[in-house]
Amino acid sequence: MDSAIKLYNDVSANCSELITKSYSTSFSLGINTLHKSIHKYIYSIYGFVRFADEIVDTFHNLDKEKILHQFQKDTFTSINNNFSTNPVLHSFQMVVNKFNIERKHIEAFLDSMRMDLTMKKFTENEYNNYIYGSAEVVGLMCLKVFCDNEEKYQKLEPYAISLGSAFQKINFLRDIKSDYDERGRVYFPGINYNSFSNVEKIEIEEDIEKDFNHALIGIKQLPSTARSGVYLSYNYYRELLNKIKLLDTNSLKRERIRVSNFKKFVIFLSTYLNPI
Repeated sequence: MDSAIKLYNDVSANCSELITKSYSTSFSLGINTLHKSIHKYIYSIYGFVRFADEIVDTFHNLDKEKILHQFQKDTFTSINNNFSTNPVLHSFQMVVNKFNIERKHIEAFLDSMRMDLTMKKFTENEYNNYIYGSAEVVGLMCLKVFCDNEEKYQKLEPYAISLGSAFQKINFLRDIKSDYDERGRVYFPGINYNSFSNVEKIEIEEDIEKDFNHALIGIKQLPSTARSGVYLSYNYYRELLNKIKLLDTNSLKRERIRVSNFKKFVIFLSTYLNPI
């Protein structure tokens, strides 16, 4: 490979790594537990999804629909051309083309981002479609990197879907206050924010537990290069869920639940000392 091209590829990958570390300390910690050989690929996926999410949730004074449309167009152009002058898209297309990440998964993700531009309430079907596009397919993109053959990928696909679903539902619970206060949005179908009850909250938590229990079966079957990192993320989100369970809905609507840096370190240490 030409040295100048390699330098550009490396710089683009470094940009995605910087984005990941700037926006998510917990996700960065999980990546560091993966085998070093796949770090840059997961950083590249996260950099892409992070910037798409920022378009719909941050740039309130701009034409988000227009920007997202252009972002989607540029994404597929970069994939088709194996190149982009946007370093985030360039690093992402390298991963997409190297690991044959399916176009339908990228489209589903961007469709969910577009739903955030206009939707405030979700039907059961819309809720499931949103979770699939915003979280489950991101897990499937990562699974493509983790697996060294298609047979392994197909076997683990249902478990990756369950893990992504659990993560997203926990995010919905954790962010229920900010989603409603800042965006007027409630993701859970049939839930009225002002009358959100503890019974409804428990039902959601039980649904998440089912996802977690199913996902753990697949985590145990992941290649050794990925197993510890994914298990760490699993344990981190389990801790989030445990903290959420201790609160009633009124408390949940007053504060955003966080895991302290010290607790993150304890989870990291526990995962390292007690591998699966």
